[in-house]
Amino acid sequence: MGLLDFISGKKSLFSSDALQGAVDHHSHILPGVDDGIRTMEEALAVLEYEASAGIKTLWCTPHVMEDVPNKTEILKERFSQLQDAYNGPIELHLAAEYMLDNLFEERLSEGNLLTMDDDVVLVETSGMASPYDLNGTLGRIMSEGYRPLFAHPERCRYLMEKDYERLRQMGVMLQLNLGSIAGYYGNTVRKKAEWILSKGLYNVFGSDCHRLESIKGQLEKQVIAPKVIASLKNRDAKGRLVAG
Repeated sequence: MGLLDFISGKKSLFSSDALQGAVDHHSHILPGVDDGIRTMEEALAVLEYEASAGIKTLWCTPHVMEDVPNKTEILKERFSQLQDAYNGPIELHLAAEYMLDNLFEERLSEGNLLTMDDDVVLVETSGMASPYDLNGTLGRIMSEGYRPLFAHPERCRYLMEKDYERLRQMGVMLQLNLGSIAGYYGNTVRKKAEWILSKGLYNVFGSDCHRLESIKGQLEKQVIAPKVIASLKNRDAKGRLVAG
């Protein structure tokens, strides 16, 4: 942290108290099931680190997509193994991050989805281009009784400011990546994330942790403005962001 950062009150997410008692709604720490954490030892190390940052509840959200066709039963079995191995303070839960592709359409029609809070389904798209009939797919999710939670929408180049407002008006929830607000994905993504946060459009945040080194970089190496930290701290009892 430089002198100007100190004078301005900027802190890293780790050195601030922004994450005390928070919920990590997006992580890839379930070992050996996707491009995230590979071993149980590394998963336990990440949990220890997140606990030291103040996280009290964490959702394991492994990828489910055509290229990574994880089956619900296998993920539940692997999650049970993680629960048996972990004896720390963080409360663990299992959901999944679903790519909006043909496999998702199959799982949706079967009602075979891993959700948060019974009806919230974490979904993602390519960051480069919108999937075919995005609005229609989101509408079908809601017609089946689920609430779509759009993962890291600030990283989607095809989405503009009006699109984020439209998604919220549709009933779609938005999930912020902490790395975005810390500049981990570049200045353009950071500015979009700050704008969405300032408008009170985000519902929750998550680390999207894939490696111990990456989450340390996100939480420790970049400083955050006090107003951003204040927004992240403004949460309800379920860990959801409350518009200021």
